[in-house]
Formats: sequence, C-alpha cells, structure tokens
Amino acid sequence: MPIEIQKTQVPENRIQPHQVQPAPEVFHTSSRQSRVPAGIEEHWIELAGGRMRYLQCGSGPPLILVHGLMGYAFSWRFSMPALAPYATVYAIDNLGAGLSTAPAGMDCSVRATADRVSQFADAMGIGDFDLLGTSHGGGVAIMTAKLSVERRDPRLKRLILVAPVNPWSPHGKRLAPFLASPIGSFVFRSTIERWRLLDYLWLRRLFSEGSKIPADSLAGYRVPVFENHVFRHAAHILTNWTADLKEIEQALPAIRDYTTLLVWGTRDRAVHFSSAEPLRRNFRDVRLVAFDGVGHLPYEEAGQEFSAALIEFVTATRKATP
Repeated sequence: MPIEIQKTQVPENRIQPHQVQPAPEVFHTSSRQSRVPAGIEEHWIELAGGRMRYLQCGSGPPLILVHGLMGYAFSWRFSMPALAPYATVYAIDNLGAGLSTAPAGMDCSVRATADRVSQFADAMGIGDFDLLGTSHGGGVAIMTAKLSVERRDPRLKRLILVAPVNPWSPHGKRLAPFLASPIGSFVFRSTIERWRLLDYLWLRRLFSEGSKIPADSLAGYRVPVFENHVFRHAAHILTNWTADLKEIEQALPAIRDYTTLLVWGTRDRAVHFSSAEPLRRNFRDVRLVAFDGVGHLPYEEAGQEFSAALIEFVTATRKATP
C-alpha cells in the first residue's frame, strides 16, 4: 500500500468539542468525583499487579485506548461517544494512573506497562483488537506490539499512534532525564507536585493556545492528582525514560508490518512533529494525519476531526499482520 500523508486544516472558527458535548453531559469531575455519562460503563478488573479501572462503550471490533503520562480514561471523553457506533471501545487507566492504584515498587518500565495491556486483553477475553496509544501510551502501544511479535500472539491487528514518544523527538531526551535526576526530581516534587496553581501551566503546554483548552480539562485532570497521587507515578516512569526510549527504538523494526495510523498536531511541543517523518518510515503500511496548528492532544483540541480520522481507519478492512 502506498504511503499516504494527509495534512488537515482545523478551522479557526470550528465548534469546540466541549461545545458539541457540554462537559456535564460527558464527564462531570471534581476533586473527589468522576462520573461517566449514559452509554459509557465504568468497570474494574483484577490484574496480577493490581486493580485496573476502565471505561467501555460501543459495539463492534475491540479497540483499546492507552492514555499518556498524566492522562487517564477521561482523556477520551470526546472520542468514545464518536467511536461507539463502530467499535467496542475500552479506555484503560494504567496501574498507578487515573484511578487505578499501583502497589509499592511496581515496575513502571514501558515493557512492564505494555505487558499489563496484554494482561488486560487476556483477562477480558478479547480476541482480535486494534490498539491506540498517545504520547507515553504510544510508546506502550509500540512495546505491546513488540511483545505480541515475541509471543507470536496474533490478536493485535492494527496500531494507532498519536504523537507517540519516540527516539527522534528531542524534548523527551532532554527534559525527562533532567526531571528524573536528583535535582530535577527535587524541583518537580517541590513545585509541580505540590502547587495546584501550576496545573494550568503544564496543561497549557499541551495545547497550541490556552483558548483551545476545553472547559472541563483542568478539573478533570486534577481528579487523579487528588485521589491517586499520580505525580509520584509519573516520577517513577521518568526514571526509566532513557532506557525506555532505547527499548522503543529497538522494538520498531520488529513491528514494521503492522498497519499503522500516525496522528500528530503540527504545533506539538511535547513530542515534536519533526519526529513523525522518521517514525513513519519505519512502517510499510502507514498513514500520517497531521492537524495544522494543533498541539499535543488532538483528541481534545480538534475532537471532531480527530474522531473522523479514527472512524475512517477503524472501519477499513483489516489486513493480516505478523
């Protein structure tokens, strides 16, 4: 299949996702509460390493969604209703993230996290499935595919990688190791982890403009901060960052035969858009969709366009994979 690159212009005056689906009808959040709307079910399942929370909706071929470093199932509040008519959607909270607690000393490496995604599919009795991962979750999705190849597990059929961490983006190579260092860790714990006034600043970095942040985002992402100490979990992930990037780089040649959709915002300041092209060249059957002027979270900043790209991909005929 020829390589296809699609650059999508997002209209400046388009209707924002939170205007189409008001926050109280999609996710109502506060520091001690997280609700899901009608049509989306909240469940918990016991895995070997702990109790995992997940949201489920829709009917059709299974699609598992894996959030980013500070994300959780809440991140997909605009995507899930749109995808529900076309797929059975599972949005997980990785152990230690969202509302899924983690045992002390849990292995937070990208390989161990990917293994827990496979454990989730096993525990749920899921057969063939597609896998979507964003940011750090994109690295987890890459490693899940690598584990599937190693184990000769044919269930994973296609990959959707949304601005995944990768060895060609310079930001992760500099900032993450600093935050994992003794000095960086001290700064992180003394400021971002303690001062809720800084929440807007780190969230703002993930969008092209502050005005593009949906009305419910800040409150929604604060829920795990209050209820599950997710900054501590994120700090543990950062200690593995350099080794994880190396393992992701080594995994990529083994998964090049998976049909893959790459999605990026051209104003991504977390995982730079310039890294999309070298990553694209890794795959034999790949499509790259780039949203002009959009930041790191296209599923929030350009929810309608993002969902349309996903629906087109997930409804395409599946092909045989390794």
